[in-house]
Amino acid sequence: MGLNLNKLNMIQRAASLLLVLVVVFVFEAVHATEITSRAFNVVDFGAVGDGKTDSTKAIMSAWTEACNSTEGRTRLLIPQGTFFVGPVTFKGPCKGPMVVQLQGVLKASPNLADYDSDNWVVFKYIDGLVITGGGTFDGQGASAWPHNQCPKSQKCKLLPTSIKLSFVTNATVKGIQSINSKLFHMLIFGSKNINLHSLSIIAPGDSPNTDGIHISSSSDISIARSVIATGDDCVSLGSGSVNISISNVACGPGHGISVGSLGKYPGGADVSGVHVENCTLTNTTNGVRIKTWQDSNVLKARDFTFENVVMKDVYNPIIIDQRYCPYAKCNNKAPSRVEISDVSFRRISGTSASKVAVNLVCSESVPCKNIELSDIDLTYNGVKEDTTEAATATCLNVNGISSGKQNPPSCM
Repeated sequence: MGLNLNKLNMIQRAASLLLVLVVVFVFEAVHATEITSRAFNVVDFGAVGDGKTDSTKAIMSAWTEACNSTEGRTRLLIPQGTFFVGPVTFKGPCKGPMVVQLQGVLKASPNLADYDSDNWVVFKYIDGLVITGGGTFDGQGASAWPHNQCPKSQKCKLLPTSIKLSFVTNATVKGIQSINSKLFHMLIFGSKNINLHSLSIIAPGDSPNTDGIHISSSSDISIARSVIATGDDCVSLGSGSVNISISNVACGPGHGISVGSLGKYPGGADVSGVHVENCTLTNTTNGVRIKTWQDSNVLKARDFTFENVVMKDVYNPIIIDQRYCPYAKCNNKAPSRVEISDVSFRRISGTSASKVAVNLVCSESVPCKNIELSDIDLTYNGVKEDTTEAATATCLNVNGISSGKQNPPSCM
């Protein structure tokens, strides 16, 4: 009987402990919900959403309090309205993960004298960042574009980039819009594990250097389910870009999806692990492109896959350009020293606005290796001298294979 009482007592104690654990769990869950719902509304700090009042200091004050909060994940709330903002740096590290909930519009100062650097909105040294809310970053670039001399000269002053993530880790940027940046819309530098999706990035097709998303010295970056229409590359990957995924992006107008340009500056890092799939490019000046400078610094560009990409009236749908020169004159004393290898173009289809639909021009000093063309179907849709004129392919200093359908006929 004593044994049964002991068992009963053990069961009662276990049940009591379980009840305590359940109560604690429920309390923590409720408390956690309260913590994650804590918002720092910029209006409470003096920001005014009338599109005219300078709200820079108010927004920075709200960020400082939110970043230093010890109550778990906190939100910087920018509500409906148009908030006029000069250059701002949202700097960490913060006490916990941060959410920037942009519901309204951040409107940049159009006055270039207000900028002491080439940045407008910077997120820096933050681990665990979410930028969301359905709002808009308006770079007000139209008045600045005539001052951009970079398309004409290598020695030029850079205009401000709209959004920069610098040394940010474990971040998500989703459901926002960037319009009319003065230079790049978004620049990701020195960052890791960044997920970008459901973005709308818009600028006129003739706006200079308004790249949609530029990545450099960063790894494990994903770009998905977005619309990018700009005056430059929809996505460009610079030195040190590693493990980059681009999928379900609608690109155009613009200059296409580009790796590079590479090799211009000393100390550049290799680029590897790029996967582009299920994208559509419309009326762009390039499709999927790898570009490197002549007389370049030494580095490697390898392990790229471009697949299931649709071209609609695109110039240069498939292009490797190791003689890249956007200026009237470039240093061409020596060939490019960027070594390109292990690149696959698979299931690329649609229409080409240029007769040369596949243009692979590689370096004579380090020819491209292990290039694959598989199931290519590109029809020339430009101005034809006669109705039978068809698309062509050009290869120079390329080692590789082709398989499946080849329209135009393969040059490998």
